[in-house]
Amino acid sequence: MAMNWDTIQGKWKQMKGDAKSEWAELTDDDIDRAEGDRDTLEGILQEKYGKTKEEVRDEVDQWMKKIS
Repeated sequence: MAMNWDTIQGKWKQMKGDAKSEWAELTDDDIDRAEGDRDTLEGILQEKYGKTKEEVRDEVDQWMKKIS
């Protein structure tokens, strides 16, 4: 079963490394700023990578499947 965002948010400290592995341009500050909030993370990814909201949402969905 795929992990839901509430689970990721609750385990954000453990998930930080996975997020940095997935998106190498994220800094520790970016990860801390997201604080496990999906919308914030997606906004940061849009800024860093210049992708659309839909592209970023798909990437985050794929990442969630990968880590669960």
